[in-house]
Amino acid sequence: RRASSLAGSRGDDRRISERSLRQVITFLSVGWSMSNFDDLCSVLENLDPRTYRDLMMKKTQDILVAFGAMSEDTEDCIALYCDFLLCAVAADGVLTEEEFLLAKPVLDRMLDADISFQDALEYFGDYGLDQPEGYKDTMDGIVDMLGAVSPTLKDDIILVCMLVCAVDGVISEDEKSWIRQLIE
Repeated sequence: RRASSLAGSRGDDRRISERSLRQVITFLSVGWSMSNFDDLCSVLENLDPRTYRDLMMKKTQDILVAFGAMSEDTEDCIALYCDFLLCAVAADGVLTEEEFLLAKPVLDRMLDADISFQDALEYFGDYGLDQPEGYKDTMDGIVDMLGAVSPTLKDDIILVCMLVCAVDGVISEDEKSWIRQLIE
């Protein structure tokens, strides 16, 4: 869906990208609230591919730097980030191909293999990621950890989780419910 959302010349692409990024920045500057949550979801669902990629890369870098300041063990930092990504992918119990492509580098690294979509679907089911209650302990740990980090890091983590949920162009009601738990 993201690939089809760009139309027109490169100049149009840049204007769309800048407008989308301004919308995200506007929402972030007023802070997370339930009153603007659905509007932010809509903006993220409709981000053009360039803005989506740039925002995802920037926030991932910010998160890993912040995790690095909390722990000298790089592997622990990456594993924690992977937990966030996998929980976001699994928030609605459905692994879409877009979510798989986003999570593939994480899965390849975790499993030390070149994972196919079919392999990922099997992994998803084997580890209970298709049953949100199956990873409740991991989610509870994430929610607890968010209470112990800086507000900026919490916002960055929530935004990345929202971006993961929006990668297929739709943040489902189950995904929204999970994200609301992170915000509160």
